[in-house]
Amino acid sequence: MTTEPLNWIKSSYSGNGGSCIEWAPEHAPATGVIPVRDSKRPTGPVLMLSGHAFAGLVTLARSADM
Repeated sequence: MTTEPLNWIKSSYSGNGGSCIEWAPEHAPATGVIPVRDSKRPTGPVLMLSGHAFAGLVTLARSADM
């Protein structure tokens, strides 16, 4: 992972009071990897996903009963 600070963006579901994630889309073009983290634990672990895996996560989140 780059040593540059990542520009984290909150999930569009962050306003619903539930569990939220943040992602750093600017990292993907250079590396092919999309960092994802828990917005409530910004210093916690970061999940590094391929574009295909990230698309699956988005599909899962959209289909979940919120």
